[in-house]
Amino acid sequence: MQFDPNNKVVQLCAEGMNLEVNGKPGDALNVYMQAWGITATDEEKFIAAHYVARHQPTIKDKLHWDNIALDFALKAGEKYKVQLPSLYLNIAKCYEDKSNYDIALENYQLALSFTSFLADDGYGNMIKAGIHNGLERVTVVNKAE
Repeated sequence: MQFDPNNKVVQLCAEGMNLEVNGKPGDALNVYMQAWGITATDEEKFIAAHYVARHQPTIKDKLHWDNIALDFALKAGEKYKVQLPSLYLNIAKCYEDKSNYDIALENYQLALSFTSFLADDGYGNMIKAGIHNGLERVTVVNKAE
């Protein structure tokens, strides 16, 4: 997926990613929140919310921002279907961490249902592995209950 390098939201998110790489997650979150503050389109809101979610202090807050990112990815259209497996994976993991295994399972299954949009590359394989591992974990827990 291509992002417009001249878009200010994209530029801020790239700046935040550089801060993350340099071990400054708090500064990165501040930049991502700046990006969120100037969003105007569903696409920009998806991008900014996705990065804001990465640095939330609680599972509840991360889940909140992951759901915002998902909502705007769905509104932004077809080109964001490639992001859906990762978004549903993130949401599923939040529910799993909250010990809500039924909803986690639903979201892992949703993530799996969109894997056809992933490329057969390192990123796609990582997301697929995360989904399969999550499904295995919550299925084991559900069987034990």
